[in-house]
Amino acid sequence: MNETELFEAELRKLEPATPPEGLVTRLAEAVPAGHNVRATRPKTPLFQWLRWALPASAATALVIFLAAPKSNPSADKSHAPGVPNSPDRTLKADNLELGEQLVATFDAVAHLPSGEPVRFRCSEWLDDVVLRDSALGILIQHRTPRLEVVPVSFETY
Repeated sequence: MNETELFEAELRKLEPATPPEGLVTRLAEAVPAGHNVRATRPKTPLFQWLRWALPASAATALVIFLAAPKSNPSADKSHAPGVPNSPDRTLKADNLELGEQLVATFDAVAHLPSGEPVRFRCSEWLDDVVLRDSALGILIQHRTPRLEVVPVSFETY
């Protein structure tokens, strides 16, 4: 048997502690026996009508949306200014740059519940992605900050 199986066997032998008497009585009083949630709903005719009208109207709107004629984007002759009017208007990147830049680095210390200190090395990075398509004249740049936290072993003698 490995250590985990021994530990689980010991846990199965344990008996759960009985809850305090005050807690059991407070829980029993919190929800009255025989309390029915459905009994608290209003029984007005307006409520009964809305109960069926709202889902029916939502279903009708969904059917109308799905049955509506779709516009054909290929039939639309308008295009973005500066983009040549060619049948092949897919983005083909001829230049892609990936980069990362270290913005800051610092150490932080935290204390475990036992009081033992733990040191962390924190690094702030800026990830940068640049994509160019010279044929269409498109430049896409995406910058994302990133925080990297690494725990450092800290032993005292």
